[in-house]
Amino acid sequence: MADTVDSPISFRVNIRTLPRKGMPVSIIADEDQKAALAAIHDLQAVRNFRATLSVSAWRADGVRVAGSVSADIVQTCVVTLQPLDARVEEMLEALFVPENSRLARPDVSAEGEILLDPEGQDAPETFLGDTIDVGALAEQYFALGLDPYPRSEAAPVSRLDEGPSGSREEESPFAKLLSLKRKS
Repeated sequence: MADTVDSPISFRVNIRTLPRKGMPVSIIADEDQKAALAAIHDLQAVRNFRATLSVSAWRADGVRVAGSVSADIVQTCVVTLQPLDARVEEMLEALFVPENSRLARPDVSAEGEILLDPEGQDAPETFLGDTIDVGALAEQYFALGLDPYPRSEAAPVSRLDEGPSGSREEESPFAKLLSLKRKS
Protein backbone atom coordinates (compact mmCIF):
# COMPACT_ATOMS: atom_id res chain seq x y z
CA MET A 1 0.00 0.00 0.00
CA ALA A 2 1.70 3.15 -1.18
CA ASP A 3 1.71 5.88 1.46
CA THR A 4 2.55 8.79 -0.83
CA VAL A 5 -0.12 11.19 0.49
CA ASP A 6 -1.72 11.02 3.90
CA SER A 7 -5.46 10.58 3.97
CA PRO A 8 -7.52 13.16 5.88
CA ILE A 9 -8.73 10.23 7.99
CA SER A 10 -5.30 8.66 8.40
CA PHE A 11 -5.12 6.12 11.22
CA ARG A 12 -1.92 4.13 11.45
CA VAL A 13 -1.89 0.77 13.22
CA ASN A 14 1.40 -0.62 14.50
CA ILE A 15 1.40 -4.26 13.46
CA ARG A 16 4.24 -5.19 15.85
CA THR A 17 2.04 -4.44 18.86
CA LEU A 18 -1.13 -5.96 17.41
CA PRO A 19 -2.97 -8.03 20.06
CA ARG A 20 -3.29 -11.77 19.39
CA LYS A 21 -7.09 -11.52 19.13
CA GLY A 22 -6.91 -8.50 16.87
CA MET A 23 -7.80 -4.89 17.43
CA PRO A 24 -11.07 -3.07 16.74
CA VAL A 25 -10.72 0.32 15.07
CA SER A 26 -13.53 2.85 14.83
CA ILE A 27 -13.00 5.99 12.75
CA ILE A 28 -15.53 8.82 12.93
CA ALA A 29 -14.57 11.85 10.85
CA ASP A 30 -14.63 15.27 12.50
CA GLU A 31 -15.71 18.47 10.69
CA ASP A 32 -12.25 19.21 9.22
CA GLN A 33 -11.85 15.62 8.00
CA LYS A 34 -15.32 15.64 6.41
CA ALA A 35 -14.55 18.93 4.63
CA ALA A 36 -11.25 17.49 3.36
CA LEU A 37 -12.96 14.30 2.13
CA ALA A 38 -15.57 16.42 0.30
CA ALA A 39 -12.86 18.51 -1.39
CA ILE A 40 -10.72 15.51 -2.39
CA HIS A 41 -13.63 13.54 -3.85
CA ASP A 42 -15.44 16.50 -5.49
CA LEU A 43 -18.51 16.30 -3.26
CA GLN A 44 -20.69 19.15 -2.06
CA ALA A 45 -20.55 17.79 1.50
CA VAL A 46 -19.79 14.78 3.65
CA ARG A 47 -22.39 14.83 6.42
CA ASN A 48 -20.93 11.89 8.32
CA PHE A 49 -18.26 9.25 7.80
CA ARG A 50 -17.70 6.13 9.86
CA ALA A 51 -15.40 3.15 9.44
CA THR A 52 -15.74 0.15 11.74
CA LEU A 53 -12.77 -2.16 11.25
CA SER A 54 -11.08 -5.18 12.76
CA VAL A 55 -7.31 -5.46 12.35
CA SER A 56 -5.86 -8.91 13.06
CA ALA A 57 -2.79 -11.03 12.39
CA TRP A 58 -2.92 -13.20 9.26
CA ARG A 59 -0.62 -16.14 8.72
CA ALA A 60 2.95 -15.71 9.93
CA ASP A 61 3.63 -12.04 9.25
CA GLY A 62 0.54 -10.72 7.49
CA VAL A 63 -2.35 -8.51 8.58
CA ARG A 64 -6.06 -8.80 7.77
CA VAL A 65 -8.30 -5.74 7.84
CA ALA A 66 -12.07 -6.29 7.62
CA GLY A 67 -15.12 -4.19 8.36
CA SER A 68 -17.39 -1.58 6.85
CA VAL A 69 -17.40 2.03 5.72
CA SER A 70 -20.53 4.17 5.72
CA ALA A 71 -21.14 7.82 4.94
CA ASP A 72 -23.92 10.26 4.19
CA ILE A 73 -22.87 12.62 1.40
CA VAL A 74 -24.18 15.33 -0.89
CA GLN A 75 -23.24 14.99 -4.57
CA THR A 76 -24.15 17.07 -7.60
CA CYS A 77 -26.73 15.63 -10.01
CA VAL A 78 -25.09 15.26 -13.45
CA VAL A 79 -28.30 16.39 -15.19
CA THR A 80 -29.79 19.17 -13.06
CA LEU A 81 -26.63 20.21 -11.16
CA GLN A 82 -28.76 20.26 -7.99
CA PRO A 83 -27.59 18.82 -4.65
CA LEU A 84 -28.33 15.12 -4.29
CA ASP A 85 -28.25 13.25 -0.98
CA ALA A 86 -26.61 9.83 -1.17
CA ARG A 87 -25.41 7.09 1.14
CA VAL A 88 -22.19 5.08 0.82
CA GLU A 89 -22.16 1.57 2.34
CA GLU A 90 -19.11 -0.57 1.58
CA MET A 91 -17.79 -3.79 3.07
CA LEU A 92 -14.03 -3.83 3.37
CA GLU A 93 -11.59 -6.72 3.41
CA ALA A 94 -7.88 -6.55 2.66
CA LEU A 95 -4.73 -8.56 3.35
CA PHE A 96 -1.28 -7.07 3.84
CA VAL A 97 2.15 -8.70 3.97
CA PRO A 98 5.63 -7.23 4.38
CA GLU A 99 7.30 -6.35 1.10
CA ASN A 100 9.88 -9.14 1.47
CA SER A 101 7.32 -11.85 2.34
CA ARG A 102 7.12 -14.97 0.19
CA LEU A 103 3.34 -14.44 0.14
CA ALA A 104 3.91 -11.21 -1.82
CA ARG A 105 5.46 -13.07 -4.75
CA PRO A 106 3.02 -14.20 -7.45
CA ASP A 107 2.87 -17.82 -8.58
CA VAL A 108 5.03 -18.40 -11.64
CA SER A 109 4.80 -21.22 -14.19
CA ALA A 110 7.79 -23.23 -15.39
CA GLU A 111 7.96 -20.92 -18.43
CA GLY A 112 8.18 -17.84 -16.19
CA GLU A 113 4.60 -16.64 -16.72
CA ILE A 114 2.72 -15.18 -13.78
CA LEU A 115 -0.29 -17.34 -12.90
CA LEU A 116 -3.47 -15.53 -11.88
CA ASP A 117 -6.81 -17.02 -10.86
CA PRO A 118 -9.55 -14.60 -11.98
CA GLU A 119 -12.01 -16.26 -9.58
CA GLY A 120 -9.53 -16.43 -6.69
CA GLN A 121 -8.79 -13.95 -3.95
CA ASP A 122 -6.77 -10.83 -4.67
CA ALA A 123 -3.10 -11.03 -3.85
CA PRO A 124 -2.15 -9.41 -0.55
CA GLU A 125 -0.91 -5.82 -0.68
CA THR A 126 2.58 -5.14 0.54
CA PHE A 127 3.74 -2.63 3.13
CA LEU A 128 7.01 -1.24 4.45
CA GLY A 129 7.84 -0.64 8.08
CA ASP A 130 5.75 -1.43 11.12
CA THR A 131 2.49 0.39 10.38
CA ILE A 132 -0.49 0.18 8.07
CA ASP A 133 -2.75 3.18 7.45
CA VAL A 134 -6.22 1.67 7.88
CA GLY A 135 -7.78 5.15 7.60
CA ALA A 136 -6.41 5.53 4.07
CA LEU A 137 -7.72 2.04 3.27
CA ALA A 138 -11.18 3.05 4.53
CA GLU A 139 -11.02 6.17 2.32
CA GLN A 140 -10.21 4.01 -0.72
CA TYR A 141 -13.33 1.89 -0.13
CA PHE A 142 -15.35 5.07 0.46
CA ALA A 143 -14.19 6.34 -2.96
CA LEU A 144 -15.18 3.02 -4.57
CA GLY A 145 -18.69 3.42 -3.17
CA LEU A 146 -19.27 6.85 -4.72
CA ASP A 147 -21.65 7.02 -7.67
CA PRO A 148 -19.56 8.45 -10.55
CA TYR A 149 -22.71 9.77 -12.28
CA PRO A 150 -25.23 10.70 -9.59
CA ARG A 151 -28.66 11.39 -11.03
CA SER A 152 -31.70 12.76 -9.23
CA GLU A 153 -34.97 10.86 -9.60
CA ALA A 154 -36.54 14.19 -10.62
CA ALA A 155 -34.06 14.64 -13.49
CA PRO A 156 -35.73 14.57 -16.90
CA VAL A 157 -35.24 11.38 -18.85
CA SER A 158 -34.26 11.88 -22.46
CA ARG A 159 -35.47 9.37 -24.99
CA LEU A 160 -33.07 7.91 -27.46
CA ASP A 161 -35.81 7.65 -30.07
CA GLU A 162 -36.65 11.37 -30.02
CA GLY A 163 -35.50 13.53 -32.90
CA PRO A 164 -33.75 16.88 -32.57
CA SER A 165 -37.08 18.71 -32.35
CA GLY A 166 -38.23 16.47 -29.50
CA SER A 167 -40.85 14.76 -31.68
CA ARG A 168 -40.96 11.02 -31.62
CA GLU A 169 -39.80 9.37 -34.82
CA GLU A 170 -41.81 6.26 -35.69
CA GLU A 171 -39.53 5.00 -38.43
CA SER A 172 -36.25 3.32 -37.52
CA PRO A 173 -33.02 3.95 -39.46
CA PHE A 174 -33.20 0.37 -40.75
CA ALA A 175 -36.63 1.02 -42.24
CA LYS A 176 -35.15 3.94 -44.16
CA LEU A 177 -32.37 1.71 -45.50
CA LEU A 178 -34.91 -0.90 -46.54
CA SER A 179 -36.86 1.74 -48.51
CA LEU A 180 -33.63 2.75 -50.32
CA LYS A 181 -32.98 -0.86 -51.24
CA ARG A 182 -36.48 -1.31 -52.67
CA LYS A 183 -36.08 1.78 -54.93
CA SER A 184 -33.01 0.37 -56.65
